[in-house]
Amino acid sequence: MNFKKIFSTLASSMLMLALQSTAHANAPSVTLEAARTALEKSTATVVDIREPSEQSSGVAKGALLIPMGQISKRLSELPKGDAKPLLVICNTQNRSTKIADQLQAAGYTNVSYVQGGMSQWTARGWPLVKP
Repeated sequence: MNFKKIFSTLASSMLMLALQSTAHANAPSVTLEAARTALEKSTATVVDIREPSEQSSGVAKGALLIPMGQISKRLSELPKGDAKPLLVICNTQNRSTKIADQLQAAGYTNVSYVQGGMSQWTARGWPLVKP
């Protein structure tokens, strides 16, 4: 029996249930400045959940690129537990707020969304790299 595959399937199913839930866990937020500092110092994992067409204009160097629609299938790439914060970012914070809430409801204990999103990152002229 492949326990890793069973666990992955179970975790994915749990997240899908959380994604369908109307209850919100109200994940906390972090400022854009705090997210940038954490990314640069590698003290957090920043997950850019924008779609590839949005990411094509540039991403924050070092961000993990997982489009929103792929989150449930790529849970194994996300850190779980309190060791390293998981910071979710989208373009304006609308989608990242929802995904952070849903990940928190699915058992991710150290997850936050990034205030302002990549639109504010770009507006500030902060560095971007091609994906």
